[in-house]
Amino acid sequence: MSDTGGARSGFQVVVLSGPSGSGKTTIVNRLLKRSQVPLLKSVSATTRPPRAAEVDTRDYYFLTRKEFERRQADGEFLESAEVFKSGNLYGTLKSEVDRARQRGTWAFLEIDVHGALEVMRQFPEAITIFLKTPSQEEYELRLRNRGTESETVIQRRLETAREELKFAGKYRYQVVNDDLDRAVTEICEILVSRRPV
Repeated sequence: MSDTGGARSGFQVVVLSGPSGSGKTTIVNRLLKRSQVPLLKSVSATTRPPRAAEVDTRDYYFLTRKEFERRQADGEFLESAEVFKSGNLYGTLKSEVDRARQRGTWAFLEIDVHGALEVMRQFPEAITIFLKTPSQEEYELRLRNRGTESETVIQRRLETAREELKFAGKYRYQVVNDDLDRAVTEICEILVSRRPV
């Protein structure tokens, strides 16, 4: 765990990033249950169609490309980008941060590196955590064990992972997901340490 500083305040923006295969989704679900700090997970917006069992406004805000681009032009996004060269746009609406603040919770954003860099620019005191596996080989193993993606997608995600790892040092904290419970505990401890006294 490494910290590059940051002031304490009542409301916080928490950012978690990490390459595909780093275990973000599982970590996020456990954090939301275990964190002693109240967290409200930001719901991302996307132009991709819903998958089976996904619910609008719960899993994502599913927007048409026209609506997404209109909101971009109106400055409604905290960050937005095309992800994995998929042609689909993803982003975090500023209203999601406001929603957390109004509820008296911390805003919890699970976003990619480029989105995180934009959030860092707008919220310099954000608690930023980069999640990684012990080795590059572990990423590939986890991606292949999913059995859900084609070889082309796996190679594209591995290329993206290599690029994202170059930015790990920009985050306040880096957490290695070598053991799920240990990693969750470490992140919980980071959040508690940043609570105002």
